[in-house]
Amino acid sequence: MSTAPTPPPRTARCPCGSGDTFGDCCGPVLSQERRAGTAQALMRSRYTAFATGDLEHLLRSWHPRTRPDRADLAASLDENVRWLRLEIHEASTGGPFDDAGTVEFTAISRGPQGRQVQRERSRFLREAGAWLYVDGEVGTGAI
Repeated sequence: MSTAPTPPPRTARCPCGSGDTFGDCCGPVLSQERRAGTAQALMRSRYTAFATGDLEHLLRSWHPRTRPDRADLAASLDENVRWLRLEIHEASTGGPFDDAGTVEFTAISRGPQGRQVQRERSRFLREAGAWLYVDGEVGTGAI
């Protein structure tokens, strides 16, 4: 991605679909004003980072053991993809008093190849008080 991320206005609805404003939802997590309190909140912020092209948040929120190389991740962010919707199916543990959790979700986007659906069951760990994305079982496809 060649341009700096463009976050939505703080008063706009958050791209993650929570129904809250960006300034009350993912915005403070992306800007490092506060940490995500749950695995699901971190997953929502990562979706928002993909939607806004925030490479730094994606790298920062990825567990060092599984984090991709900066250049590889940057190359995978496609400016021609528009993220349309996030659907949370299930969150297991990953709460404020847990150290591990999983979140199952579907992310829907539209790109040059048409509409895409990514279903994932993601694993998260909390280390030193910060939730981190570890990995996920992914399924994709066109609809």
